[in-house]
Parts: sequence; structure tokens; C-alpha cells
Amino acid sequence: MATDLEKGAAGGEGTPLKVHDLRPAPGANKAKTRKGRGEASKGKTAGRGTKGTKARSTVPVGFEGGQMPLIRRVPKLKGFKNPNRVEFQVVNLDKLAALYPEGGEVTADDLAARGAVRRGRPVKVLGTGEISVAVQVKVHAFSSAAKEKIAAAGGTADEL
Repeated sequence: MATDLEKGAAGGEGTPLKVHDLRPAPGANKAKTRKGRGEASKGKTAGRGTKGTKARSTVPVGFEGGQMPLIRRVPKLKGFKNPNRVEFQVVNLDKLAALYPEGGEVTADDLAARGAVRRGRPVKVLGTGEISVAVQVKVHAFSSAAKEKIAAAGGTADEL
């Protein structure tokens, strides 16, 4: 005697099982309950319980019963953050004078090698302190006082 799988869904002898013949088991698909359509069919409160704000029409999201809502109680942040801001590592002239006592060429990579700044970040030379030796400085930025003091000592200040 052949089983149902061997017969196929159509019931014929030796016919293969086809996808379009498949059906859900009886009672597997139930229609959804339509609430609030009369006392006999899950009517009356329709799953909302009895009375109260939630049983009635819609309430705005974030409504706190007349209390000042959280979104309006919390202070707002002021100002803004400039995404294009360049943060320089600063080196003063007195530091340059200590690092290069006999003068010479000063670059950002050389300053990083000597531990004055970190590698890969822009460097700015500021005019605090005095410098008496001629240095050829090539960094990303200078203050006007630093440029004047380097030039007065016989050096050059070139921006990258």
C-alpha cells in the first residue's frame, strides 16, 4: 500500500508532490479578531481595559499628564563645534633655543624626533622667550612675534 508522500498531494498513484498543491493544516490560519464591533464579538472595551486616558482616544507621545515634559525640562546645549578647527602643537622660542643651542635647520619631524612635539600633527611656533642663534624653521604656523624674533636673530621662518 502506497503512503501519501508516494501518492503525492493530488492523490494519484506515482504523481510527484508539487509546491502549488501544498496547503496549511486545517485550523492553522485563523482570522484576526476584529475588536470593538459590538458586545458579541470582543466588543465593549476592545482590550483597552476600563476607563482612563489610555482607554479613550490617542494621547501624544511624550505627554506626561500636564507636567512639563522631559524634552522641555532638559536644558539645551549652546554653541557649536567647528569641524574644520586645526589644533596646533605649540613650541616656544625658548624651547627652540634649548633644543638647538648652535642653530641649524628645524622641521616638525626633527622636533618630534627630539621629543618636543608628537609626530603627524601640525606645529606652531610662538614668541615666548628669546633666541640668539640663527635657525631655519620650517613648520606649519608662526605667531607674528616669533617670526620677528627669528628674523632678528638671523634665521628664517618658512610655513609648510
